Amino acid sequence: MRLKTAYIFVLGTLLFGTLAATAQERDSIPADSTAAVQTAAQAPTDDKTICRRQWDAGNRAYMDGNFAKALQCYQSILGYGLYSAKLYYNLGNTAFKLGHTGEAILYYNKALKIAPSDEDTRYNLAIAEAQTKDKIETMPEFFLKRWVRDVRNSLSCAAWSILSLAAFALGLACTAIFLLAQPLALRKAGFFGAIAASVVLIATAWFGIAERNEMLRHEEAIVMASAISVKSSPDRSATDLFVLHEGTKVRIVTELEHWYEIVIADGKKGWIDAYSIERI
Repeated sequence: MRLKTAYIFVLGTLLFGTLAATAQERDSIPADSTAAVQTAAQAPTDDKTICRRQWDAGNRAYMDGNFAKALQCYQSILGYGLYSAKLYYNLGNTAFKLGHTGEAILYYNKALKIAPSDEDTRYNLAIAEAQTKDKIETMPEFFLKRWVRDVRNSLSCAAWSILSLAAFALGLACTAIFLLAQPLALRKAGFFGAIAASVVLIATAWFGIAERNEMLRHEEAIVMASAISVKSSPDRSATDLFVLHEGTKVRIVTELEHWYEIVIADGKKGWIDAYSIERI
């Protein structure tokens, strides 16, 4: 009995540590608030007050049709190191209203990094992408890989963390039942329940880690120049391979001084001036 009690105590300690770690992780991940502004680091109270005023001013300017002022107000919030999915979404909408297609696509993609399941952002992103000149055919993708990505994007990193903690707690409870219960039926239920909870825990933890890694990755970028030639090497005198236009998404492979080697959706690759694109 002492061994079983010690075992449950160890599991409980692990659960407490996991809860604490996840709470700390969630504090480092921005999420929407009533003002739709959060920070990855604690900002001074005065700065937050200024940003809330800028947020309200931006919303008023947007409603009045003064999109240039709205964009300026929203961007000033980013200058304080504050951001959220809602802020990026509003920035995308404002930039799109001003005809800045590349900028709108950039902000929509930034919003989806934080809230990948937001349907409004995805819908507006699709409309903005339809305005781009480059119609690049995407390379075929294995259906299982696409399905896994869609499932992972259905929830945020924080949501997957909460689910994994719930699975851990359920597994702990089932383990306690298996170790302490006297009836054989309860012991069997606890045993198989613990196995099922372990499977769910592994899956949700993996999705949460993958989603967090996706948030922290900055390999993708958006072409911001109206038109830019992709070179065969990192040299302005190199051969022009093809031309990309504003709003096209690329993936950065290599960086060399002010040049990036990029790959587009159809697999073509080349070198591009770093100043003509902006990382998501």
